Amino acid sequence: MSELKGKTAVVAAGGKNLGALISTELAGRGVNVAVHYNSAASAAEAEATVAAVRAAGADAVKVQGDLSVPANITALFDAAVDAFGSVDIAVNAVGKVLRKPIVDITETEYDQMFDVNAKAAFFFLQEAGRRLNDGGSVTSIVTSLLAAFTDGYSSYAGSKSPVEHFTRAAAKEFGVRGINVNNIAPGPMDTPFFYPQETPERVEFHKSQAMGNRLTRIEDIAPLVVFLAGDGHWTNGQTLFVNGGYTTR
Repeated sequence: MSELKGKTAVVAAGGKNLGALISTELAGRGVNVAVHYNSAASAAEAEATVAAVRAAGADAVKVQGDLSVPANITALFDAAVDAFGSVDIAVNAVGKVLRKPIVDITETEYDQMFDVNAKAAFFFLQEAGRRLNDGGSVTSIVTSLLAAFTDGYSSYAGSKSPVEHFTRAAAKEFGVRGINVNNIAPGPMDTPFFYPQETPERVEFHKSQAMGNRLTRIEDIAPLVVFLAGDGHWTNGQTLFVNGGYTTR
């Protein structure tokens, strides 16, 4: 897998922010990409990512779907196979963030968080295991808050934590076919998803905990996805905390 040219990737949430950069970084290595986006509201951004993938020298299709519905995950992989013949790389960058005290979280909010962050991740891994070519690669984006002792993020970190256990099992089960399965756990990221959850003072605190007094950037993360699919393919069953020293365990 160190030679990626001509391979195919499915990138869940691949139409914008971190997912878009992952899509274009893979395209720069000659990987064709099925670019997933959730709803019509992000269709234009997904189309721009498809154009960027093509400008990088690979091909792309965009595929819409709510991945908390497992049938839509199957349809996403179907679209990739229909367009490119098979799938080698699967990346799940889907996530939903909520910062709220435990005593204020509603049942609906709890269900939404676990549907997006845990259920979708589980069935994405399941479909990847069924559909990837031997020697393939699966990467899920989780969060460095898995190793933090903090307030407010119980439903976010809590709904991401099962993905570590899903990944360990999948790494053992898929490893016999040469498929590696890993997580990348970014620190608080400089994206539009982060700032609505925090006060300016807390943003500055998060920055102060990392090297260089800054948040994690999407450019810190996307190259590692490419690495795990290629030269770093021997890495398997791991959660890589990539956060400038924000937290560790």
